[in-house]
Amino acid sequence: MLATSPPSVAAAFTSAARQRLVRVRAAEVPDTAGIFVAESGGNEAAPSEKLEGILLRVRTLYGSGMGFASLKTLARVVGATVGLRWKEDSAMEDTLATIDADISQAIQSAKEEIDGGRVTDLQEAREVVDELRAAITESQMDTKKWDGGFPFERAEASLEYWRV
Repeated sequence: MLATSPPSVAAAFTSAARQRLVRVRAAEVPDTAGIFVAESGGNEAAPSEKLEGILLRVRTLYGSGMGFASLKTLARVVGATVGLRWKEDSAMEDTLATIDADISQAIQSAKEEIDGGRVTDLQEAREVVDELRAAITESQMDTKKWDGGFPFERAEASLEYWRV
């Protein structure tokens, strides 16, 4: 319906969605403990159902133009991968690739948030981006220790030259 409507309809819809998300405090960072669980009988991690709920919230935020709020949560999700191990071609690797794509989408949403003049605290926005950068760097260093495949390459590339 939104795709076939005039642009003003989509803008009004996303504005109403943002107001609703602010009212229900969806931008608050959820507890990320337990979003990854140990697979039975091994040292490898697997995504939990709790992670799916958090990613749904993140997608709702960046889809509604609240990119910085979603990046803050995604930084915590990336940080939760430090110390974990996973196998190539596993459910965990697939989930991390999806999170990498989510980060890229959230960055685009955050850029549009800036361009649209909806960022009220630029310093806070910079802190969110710095937190995400630090989490990605820490994850990269951690995966090098165990010769794992770094899962957040697109996010790292998206952040490399972005200055808020």
